[in-house]
Amino acid sequence: MATKTMPQDQAAAKNRPRGPQKCEIHLQVNGRTEKIWVEPRRTLLDALRLDLGLTGTKKVCDEGQCGACTVILDEQPVYACLTLAIECEGRPIETIEGLAQDGRLHPIQEAFIAQDALQCGFCTPGQIMSLKAFLAKNPRPSLAEIKRAVSGNLCRCGAYLRIAQAGLEAARRLAAEHKP
Repeated sequence: MATKTMPQDQAAAKNRPRGPQKCEIHLQVNGRTEKIWVEPRRTLLDALRLDLGLTGTKKVCDEGQCGACTVILDEQPVYACLTLAIECEGRPIETIEGLAQDGRLHPIQEAFIAQDALQCGFCTPGQIMSLKAFLAKNPRPSLAEIKRAVSGNLCRCGAYLRIAQAGLEAARRLAAEHKP
């Protein structure tokens, strides 16, 4: 069995004593390193929203039931409400705020708009982040695979069919961008 080595800054962070008082952590959010002071029990969701002002990641159930708080951590979708901020130190985190580049929406965001895949919009950031992580690994998905990829994200408005269609369109848009 191969051993996975940990980056030096991540290894140092794991060996540092923590709590119960606030501790300094460095989060890599959307390509930027942010220094914040948090209690060890602070969730990534609260660190993003309260400490960094990134309110695109939504706080809905706060129990890992709805997926509205989905972000990408180490290229994997995670519920930020169930993830401790201190566990994320030295690891890349992507939020909905990091998708648009140079004033241009990400192709997944464009697909959601084109397919009218949002109503109230509260679940939309989590749906988009789940799809982004999924499409990075599966660029040519079926409709069933897209439905499975967002099955951990609830939409109280019932826009599931349009969300799935947006996933298919996003895959087409991303493929078109990467053609030689």
